[in-house]
Amino acid sequence: MSRIDFDAAPVKTGSIYPPPHDRVAAGRRSVRLGDAGGLTQFGVNLVILEPGAASSLRHWHAAEDEFVMVTEGELTMITDAGRTPMRAGDCAAFPAGRADGHHFINESGAEARFLVVGSRADDEVVTYPDVDLRLELKNRVATFTHRDGTPYKAPDEGEER
Repeated sequence: MSRIDFDAAPVKTGSIYPPPHDRVAAGRRSVRLGDAGGLTQFGVNLVILEPGAASSLRHWHAAEDEFVMVTEGELTMITDAGRTPMRAGDCAAFPAGRADGHHFINESGAEARFLVVGSRADDEVVTYPDVDLRLELKNRVATFTHRDGTPYKAPDEGEER
């Protein structure tokens, strides 16, 4: 397969974050272009943010590289260094292991889009510097814990929503 049918590509909405952290991804859609093309070594997604939406919680990866290119609209990139306006054609790179929490917010009044390309490690640790959350991947199976290693409870087990 070489040409990908954009309209047939899988779309993921929201996030896999446990409550209450899942709310940050309201207004976010991700078109899984790499999955649609059968890629397994790296991911390629077109992320669409409605006005006011965030791409994710601010985070950094221990084992995976990330590359971002804004394709449409205006976004604000927030990193440890502060806020940076991003417009169509602007790019950013986040090397694996660099402790620089980052995410993108659409503070404009129109939809914005960016392409994100990232490696896919079987085992990974993602750190979220602004909240009490940590993600571990073991053989690509995700487990969310608090920073102290305590697992997040399912919502029906009393975790606050």
